Amino acid sequence: MVETNDRRLPVGIQSFEKIRKCGYLYVDKTDIIWQLANRNKTYNYLSRPRRFGKSVLVDTLEAYFMGKKELFEGLKIMQMETEWVKRPVIRLDMSQAGAEPESLKGYLDYTFQEYESLYEIESRGNSPLATRLIEIIKTAYNKTGQQVAILIDEYDSPLQHSWKTPHHEACTSIYREVFAVLKSQDKYEKFVFITGITKFTQISLFSVLNNLSNISFEPEYAAICGITKEELLRDFKPEINKLAEYEGKTFDEAVAQLAAYYDGYHFSYDNMVDVFNPFSLINALADSKLRNYWASSGATSLLPKFVDDMEIKMKNFEDCPIDSDTLETSDVTGGGAELFLYQSGYLTIKSYTEGIYILGIPNYEVRKALYKIVLPALTMQSNAQVITTQNMLLYSLNICNIPEAMKCLKALIADVPYSNKKLANMDMEERYRLIMSTIFNAIGCRVEVEKMIATGRIDMVVQTTNYIYVLELKLSNNGGIDAATKQIRAK
Repeated sequence: MVETNDRRLPVGIQSFEKIRKCGYLYVDKTDIIWQLANRNKTYNYLSRPRRFGKSVLVDTLEAYFMGKKELFEGLKIMQMETEWVKRPVIRLDMSQAGAEPESLKGYLDYTFQEYESLYEIESRGNSPLATRLIEIIKTAYNKTGQQVAILIDEYDSPLQHSWKTPHHEACTSIYREVFAVLKSQDKYEKFVFITGITKFTQISLFSVLNNLSNISFEPEYAAICGITKEELLRDFKPEINKLAEYEGKTFDEAVAQLAAYYDGYHFSYDNMVDVFNPFSLINALADSKLRNYWASSGATSLLPKFVDDMEIKMKNFEDCPIDSDTLETSDVTGGGAELFLYQSGYLTIKSYTEGIYILGIPNYEVRKALYKIVLPALTMQSNAQVITTQNMLLYSLNICNIPEAMKCLKALIADVPYSNKKLANMDMEERYRLIMSTIFNAIGCRVEVEKMIATGRIDMVVQTTNYIYVLELKLSNNGGIDAATKQIRAK
């Protein structure tokens, strides 16, 4: 096996300069980045899920526009760029701006002061933020003789976190005031690049910047963030071999496991290249372990704000149609649960036909995370109660201890159909099917509901590491256990 001791994976590192100077492994996307920076469209917007590499992309663009040629030695961009013009760069990271108008103003004030100092502008803290941004842009241009690159990372963070709070409208007003100036300063601007997760169309970024080019669905940028299978096999062979050895698998089996856990994202129906979640993939390869890294990083924290009755709607998201206008242009606050779930990485494009996208859950990691979130709400139990029982259920299923598994199932289900009023419009068998499939998905089993076979339809198939369980659900007034047992044996 190839030794991996001298290879450093960039776990949690967002600085392109640090990655390059400290010898961390870098997946070379500089050819796509050069294409983006030189496509002669000034205003550009990219939406990708949380922890998908947007900040590294922004950092790489900053290094490029600042002319830091030495950081790009040996990368694809060296065959494309010949001039390496050093430009002034104004960069804002809105994930640091909080979720209240005071913290948002405070962050912009602090950042603007730094640029005022850099360009020797007399600081006027009492002046409107918009006026100060205009002066920074103009002065940077006049002092350097070069048009400015403006990079706004995670633009929607304050808006996401303030949504459904008393602070949201005040935060929105600050955005309208400050970022409306970008369009009016276009003669001083070479390139404006904005990243985010969700799209709030009512703010000036979208209403005033009506020439903002949304590259989120364009085929040439489908893999600008994330890692493709081709890149995985090209750049990470030693780490895959190490994982395979730890797991007792072949190389190809380890690749298949990584794909099942972290792959499956698609961002353009014209370029359906499979994209791995880079945060989870790199963590898994660094640890040589398959874990739910993305969910445990806090990626699911905003779900309750944007999706109501998630526990009831889960079955709708397995094969979910949404029209192209809603997916590509709608405001997240009015586009329905599916739009938020797509933008934030819980759903992805599975197919496209005549203006209709079909969305679905991308991979095992996301599926398990979603079902773990909804299970406490569905069972009307505390998270701590549910987790303890879940762990015992999974252990019992893995060693085929059926009596103990039944005991855990009963504890989780208890009086759910009666206490959870949201289930009232379902018939009783459908309720139990929803509850049980949610439980099995949440503990990481492979679950198939109403699986069609030649002799009929199986209510549920549950697969663990060691066993496959076939479940037939019968109410007591429909024959109960005896009827279910007879049906399984007969078919």
